[in-house]
Amino acid sequence: MRLFLFQVFVLLLPILFLLSCNSGKQDLKKRKVIGEAQGTYYAISYYDSHDRILKQEFDSVLDAFDMSASNYKEQSIISKVNSNKNVKLDSIFIGNFKLAMRVSSQTNGDFDITVRPLVEAWGFGKRRAEDMDSNIVDSIMQFVGFNKIYLDNNSQIIKTDPRVQIDFDALAQGYSVDVLAKYLRSMGINSFLIDVGGEIFASESKIDGSDWKVGVETPKDSAAYGEDLSAIIPLKNQGMATSGNYRKFYVKNGVKYAHTIDPHSGYPIASRLLSTTVIANTAAEADAYATAFMVMGLEKTKKFVVKHPELEVFLIYSDDDGNYNYFSTPKLSKVVEN
Repeated sequence: MRLFLFQVFVLLLPILFLLSCNSGKQDLKKRKVIGEAQGTYYAISYYDSHDRILKQEFDSVLDAFDMSASNYKEQSIISKVNSNKNVKLDSIFIGNFKLAMRVSSQTNGDFDITVRPLVEAWGFGKRRAEDMDSNIVDSIMQFVGFNKIYLDNNSQIIKTDPRVQIDFDALAQGYSVDVLAKYLRSMGINSFLIDVGGEIFASESKIDGSDWKVGVETPKDSAAYGEDLSAIIPLKNQGMATSGNYRKFYVKNGVKYAHTIDPHSGYPIASRLLSTTVIANTAAEADAYATAFMVMGLEKTKKFVVKHPELEVFLIYSDDDGNYNYFSTPKLSKVVEN
């Protein structure tokens, strides 16, 4: 009799376990919070057993982030570094800086946070564009280069030229997504999708067991956000970012100037590569490499990702007739929905 009861109990264990798991999942409430930060939007979906609305907390996290990494805040750490003032560096600034230097080194300077003076001169910062010519570009290029700045003893930024200025815009949005992800986990929330201006991190599966899915926009100058998608990509415990020149640009004297600056030449890039979507372990890495790949161009990016299998990419480029063409890494091509 005891053996029989034991056998019944063993048989019931999986059922009891599933019931307990389902009960836990049923207690999770889905919340979506939308707000504004960093000159763009943020949208955060999450499942929370306490059914908390965390908008005020998200705003506080992002405000604190800006006071470290935003050039648009005069009292931020990065603004003080650019003004050559003594300032105590925090973990956010140091994290952004170290990642930027690592990606710069790996891409041989195709990613470079010291392009800020060029970004400003070309009119993609806080100032209006100058009447640029080769003499102006050459003069600015004298103090552009990631090898002209370094972090000393995790406490001080050293410049080889005081005119060197840095800009975290090519990775900061992604980094802020990772900071928000860390905050959510500290609150006991482990299922979420964070989107800050198109830079994304998706955690574990949704409560129905399915992956989060994120769309990739077709690179059209006039399309509204989310209006036309070229692909839908499933994500799980991954960051994703897309970089392109189809939104941030201006036309002057019949010439189109895009916001991505080539750190090697000092000029806005001109390329058949229209947008790069990168999937990486973190949103910050995805953000940085997406920018680097726009500078690299199509063929160089293809060669780079072969040597870096930790990165997945979805590229949209134009052919000689102006038609859209697509490239994705082998693993990603098996799951992407076109």
